[in-house]
Amino acid sequence: MRRNEFSVTEQNEIDDFLQEMSFGIMGTAGLDGWPHLTPINYAYHNGHIYIHGSRAGQKMKEIARHKQVSFAVAKEYAIIPSYFSDPQLACPATAYFKSVHIRGEAQPVDDPAEKAEALSALMKKLQPEGGYIPIDASDPLYQGELRAVSVVRIGILDLTAKFKFGQNLSGERRDKLEQDLLARGLPLDPETAELMRKYCPHHREEKS
Repeated sequence: MRRNEFSVTEQNEIDDFLQEMSFGIMGTAGLDGWPHLTPINYAYHNGHIYIHGSRAGQKMKEIARHKQVSFAVAKEYAIIPSYFSDPQLACPATAYFKSVHIRGEAQPVDDPAEKAEALSALMKKLQPEGGYIPIDASDPLYQGELRAVSVVRIGILDLTAKFKFGQNLSGERRDKLEQDLLARGLPLDPETAELMRKYCPHHREEKS
């Protein structure tokens, strides 16, 4: 059962997360009848997910056969050990994370201009420092490459987002956990504590 307190519906929050991340998991209907999961780089552009690959690849054959796909993106921020809240029980151990799950229809892109735009969006994620000639469908340097590569647009039919940062906690329990994270000092612990304050409804009520 989905915990409603962790659900996120603000589109700008979801958009920011999808723009931040560059790696997801695509689920397709495998040719052998088994679900097929493909870890893959992606770009989120103009409200669509774009991926690319070889025209002869397995995922492209599966998409051509069955256009309905799933796509998931997740980022784990912190493991929360049980002893942060209970000195004996293992039950409180958990993790804080952001995740987005998409159900959509995958459509191969044939228009060279749209291919160039999608691949440019991907390059901005993978190589933000530049160091390459911009991808332009009218540039002879890229025309052959754009014909050879397969680009797929995933149109989003349904999207659910879950950002878990202790929204079910209140008062002393939440404050103690924030303090424990800051004292532990792992690379993402300060950001996790900040996100706890951002998303916790009790914290927002206390500030108002």
